[in-house]
Amino acid sequence: GCNLLPLPPVDIAIRFTYILQDWQQPIWPQQPPDFDTLLGGEVGGVEFGNLPFGACEEPISELHLAATWLHLTEGIVVDNDVYSDLDPLQAPHWSVRVRTSENPQCLLGDFVTEFFKLCCRKESVEDILGRGYAEEEGKEAADISSALSKLTEPVAAVPLPKLSVSSMVHSARKHIHRHRHIDESPLHIDILKSILLVLINSTGDKSMHQRLCISQREKGADPGDNLVLQLKSAPTDSLTYRLALGLCMVNYSYGGLPAVAHLWQEFVLELRYRWENNYLIYGLAGGPPDLRCCLLHQKLQMLNCCIERRRRRDEAPSGMGGSRQREHKASCGQGPSSAAATSSNQAKSWDSWSDSEDEFFECLSDQEDTESLRSERGPDSGKGKAEGRLHPYNDLTLLNSMEPLYVPVTQEPAPMTEDQLEEQSEVLAKLGTSAEGSHLRARMQSACLVSDMESFKAANPGCVLEDFVRWYSPRDYEEKYEVDEKGNKVLTGELSARMKIPGNMWAEAWEISRVTPARRQRRLFDDTKEAEKILHYLTMQKPGDLARHLLPCLLHAALLKLQQEGESNRENEPDFHLLLNETCIQITVYTTLKALCRFPHSDFINQLVVMETVITRARSLKDKFAVDKGEPGEATEELKKFVSSLLEEPEVVVTGAGQGLTGRIIHRLFLNAQRAALLVPAGESGKTSDFPSPAGREIILRTYVPRPAPYSKALPQRLFCVLMKEEFRLAGAFSSDTSFF
Repeated sequence: GCNLLPLPPVDIAIRFTYILQDWQQPIWPQQPPDFDTLLGGEVGGVEFGNLPFGACEEPISELHLAATWLHLTEGIVVDNDVYSDLDPLQAPHWSVRVRTSENPQCLLGDFVTEFFKLCCRKESVEDILGRGYAEEEGKEAADISSALSKLTEPVAAVPLPKLSVSSMVHSARKHIHRHRHIDESPLHIDILKSILLVLINSTGDKSMHQRLCISQREKGADPGDNLVLQLKSAPTDSLTYRLALGLCMVNYSYGGLPAVAHLWQEFVLELRYRWENNYLIYGLAGGPPDLRCCLLHQKLQMLNCCIERRRRRDEAPSGMGGSRQREHKASCGQGPSSAAATSSNQAKSWDSWSDSEDEFFECLSDQEDTESLRSERGPDSGKGKAEGRLHPYNDLTLLNSMEPLYVPVTQEPAPMTEDQLEEQSEVLAKLGTSAEGSHLRARMQSACLVSDMESFKAANPGCVLEDFVRWYSPRDYEEKYEVDEKGNKVLTGELSARMKIPGNMWAEAWEISRVTPARRQRRLFDDTKEAEKILHYLTMQKPGDLARHLLPCLLHAALLKLQQEGESNRENEPDFHLLLNETCIQITVYTTLKALCRFPHSDFINQLVVMETVITRARSLKDKFAVDKGEPGEATEELKKFVSSLLEEPEVVVTGAGQGLTGRIIHRLFLNAQRAALLVPAGESGKTSDFPSPAGREIILRTYVPRPAPYSKALPQRLFCVLMKEEFRLAGAFSSDTSFF
């Protein structure tokens, strides 16, 4: 015992910790599935075409409230199993910390992870669905007639409805097949129809395609557009983007790999149906393929371009729909009588050169070609009559005559996708750097130039190469003023130095080019052949290859989802945008790598999951503390600051303890949990405690006592005690006077 009298005062500090595990919230972490809708029977209630978000379980597992009483005097506090003077509501100091769930199941991360697994699969559609199933579907997709005939059969001038015995048999067989395999298909027929209806808006109006093109041209800079360029994805309102999200959902929720193969097969059949019936594929911007997007998006754009070219050619009254501009009505400069006399002959001539027969035009010799055209046009057309004129060009005249120089009707250049450009580059690179290889390379690249020269010759009879250069490349025709014999200034011109080089490709192309208007030239872009190549390419795609093509679109959608969900929680996570930018960089590096399965994709998948978890935790805390339910003001700002601190700091002090705004909310959470645990009705106020028993009691005793002798200097002594249900710890820190001892 202590021999000191009177006894020194003992300062006591007590801290009780209360744990809240039952939140008693009326809402679920995720929206329950809606089994009444066809595509809504999944947790999260996500609509088809959107990605889910959030955790399936409560991301905040526990809330620890520490009520602290500082500087108590011994003898005035009673605390035992029966009675306690320590009421947490009266504690002068509160602090809170939260414990989060370890690795909660997050829907967005699960969706992306499963799609990554699909990327590494090697099975073909035939391996998955079976050879018989795939062959029967493939045979039904094509017409009973030979596929080769599609490339060579002439196209009628007037489009006829595609009603034939073969199509009727095809429809009947397809109906029987559908009925027989309705229960065997990996994807239920009703779900399949609904998905295809969402992917390809077959019931939409024809103006949707134009509206999409206009909106993509007119909309300003958008963060999503930057992601498209960084990730080589596809526009968010495109068919490719919807296809990526649709396949991701089918893979996760509706059957996995077999369902993906089934959906892809039906999707390709739908594309073939649209090609064969001249229906545009909505959800794709017009024009040539956009090389900034993924390859699959370029292929779909190319197919749409083929459909558009064929529709334009079929709908054109003259049969020439592949030209850059329609021919000017008065291009030939004929009078009314001559125009009327030649209109029928022109129509006959144009219709005789069908899309497929134009390939055989090259087999005719120049003499036979000239004689056949003269016989069609009559005896009055023997003098090289102009054809394919558009409009006069800047009031210029031909150098060898005073005839106006006309802009010709030319063919559109052939659009190309990224893989076609790479293949062409490889072929050109293999030619080497020799003179012969360079010459051959130039000839291969001059097909469009020769076509334009032939159109120019047809529109401007008697023209020379200098006339063509003045229109096609004005910078290669140098004009200057000279003084003639009479002393007058005369404007003269000559070709540039590079045009005068011996063996110049332009001069050679001019020599071999014939007088042929664009409507009778061999097509630079064979839309029929190109469309069949694209459809064959799509048909041969394995589900794994398809997933790799669409993966940038899915990652693009995941980042946009994170950005959208993080907007409301920006103040709760200052480093959110930093994490988002780091993830974008990682994914951009990934999309440039060819070997997908060798890339440590788990790194940025974990990054996505971390960001999703952070946002979900912030949202959960905001719901618990009713941050968004009150009116804007000081109280709301206080709660926002408190929630933000909980996410960033290990322990946060509650302003005002139990009497403050935040303290009252915490008190209500504990009170609701106690009522639920003790089954107390909501309307009754029983004698139950508002707080559960403390999970831990921490007591610190401090005093000053002289040691080791009564006449020693009084030094601080400290005793720490922890009391828990199954644990007891006692730690002391004692000091002694070392002077003279």
